[in-house]
Amino acid sequence: MGYLMDLRPPFFKGASTSRKSTHGALTALWQSAEMPEEALGYVDLPGADPVLPSSFSVGMAAQCSMAAAALAAGEIWHMRGGRRQRVSVDMRHAVQETRGYFTLDGVQQNAWDKITGVYRCGDGNWVRIHANFEHHRDGALALLGCPTGATVERRAVERALSRWSALEFEEAAAEAGLVVAALRTFDEWDRHPQGIAVSQLPLVSIERIGDAPERPLPRYGNDPRPLQDIRVLDLTRIIAGPVCGRTLAAYGADVMLMNSPELPNINAIAETSRGKLSVLADLETATGRITLGNLLRSAHVFVQGYRPGALESQGFGPEDVARLRPGIVYVSLSAYGHVGPWARRRGFDSLVQTASGFNHAEAQAAGQEAPRPMPVQILDYASGYLMAFGAQAALARQATEGGSWHVRVSLAQTARWLRSLPRVPNGFTCAMPQLDAYLEETSSGFGRLVAVRHAARFSATPAKWARPSVPPGTNPTVWPFS
Repeated sequence: MGYLMDLRPPFFKGASTSRKSTHGALTALWQSAEMPEEALGYVDLPGADPVLPSSFSVGMAAQCSMAAAALAAGEIWHMRGGRRQRVSVDMRHAVQETRGYFTLDGVQQNAWDKITGVYRCGDGNWVRIHANFEHHRDGALALLGCPTGATVERRAVERALSRWSALEFEEAAAEAGLVVAALRTFDEWDRHPQGIAVSQLPLVSIERIGDAPERPLPRYGNDPRPLQDIRVLDLTRIIAGPVCGRTLAAYGADVMLMNSPELPNINAIAETSRGKLSVLADLETATGRITLGNLLRSAHVFVQGYRPGALESQGFGPEDVARLRPGIVYVSLSAYGHVGPWARRRGFDSLVQTASGFNHAEAQAAGQEAPRPMPVQILDYASGYLMAFGAQAALARQATEGGSWHVRVSLAQTARWLRSLPRVPNGFTCAMPQLDAYLEETSSGFGRLVAVRHAARFSATPAKWARPSVPPGTNPTVWPFS
């Protein structure tokens, strides 16, 4: 019902240079959300691909998606009484932020389990197993008939997969609730029922899902950042969803990360939780659901990364939340989109890359046989910035039109958009750039944190994370006083 952003790639073929294409991509995003045209004259996008070793425009994707989020923050600042300011996103800095690099007390962190990766199956095709969570690793090993536990070797997995075809193992793993993807070409993905379903979806959807009076944004106060006093509930894990919340926190929002005490996290939480409050609530219990309901009653944005349908079963689907908090902006992230046979399938950036053709295309461009991943988790990061963009565009519409709004983004939709951007000739001649110039050191609840500072630059309201990242459950389940 109501307004729906519709941006289906390819949408700007024929751009002659990377820089022109970046502006074209940003303009298409901005116009699709019916954001004010004047704001596009206040953005600077220096840099051009290649900035990382890839045949895809990963730099453009990072720069454009982040610039959309930052420019939306600048527009909200303007709506709150501030003068329009210049926003700049340097491409080289933006892609550094997508590398997810950080150290704690001088030690670089590694999230990858040794079993995670690609394997050739008995039919000659390949599968990718995601085993970074212990229960996913042990589930995949049990399905293969291998011993479970951290001591198992990759050779045992290779031998076991020699008795499977790639597609059969992918399907068996999905039925068991595991996370595996078979390698496909772009053509194969385009013919797949889920690829067809995703091709019918916009890049980002912003849909009115209920009536509510408009809630004008308050005039800005002492904190010179665009999202001051905007309250965001962040029910996400892993990368894309946390990046959305981290971005909104950089622009001044009070972001409360809500973790379940029963679900595992990856160590990247120390980096992606910068700027956030961090609380615990178990939605499987009445107490946890009451806690969430109480927090919702004064929230502006609700961000969640559960599989489609999961929160509905707890009473916190989009329409449920719109009834609890009329005027809410509800942001949903999924792996493969909210329609199609894979709508409820678990997935991560690396798996979507494999399933939707990117690993095959990168391998072809590099002249190698084995699947080749893109150099960063660009689907995760670009999706996170697009979520932040959609959330702010919906906030702006709510402030002027009223209503409750549902923003939807998926890794597969972002992947399709990335395909529409220009391929990069000789992209593999580019070396991985040095990180040193982009790092900052801060204290955190996890130790001394060194990580990449935010790449979006504002001429009047510098982005910053006012709160250090802290472990889950550090803060009480109440909003801070304004």
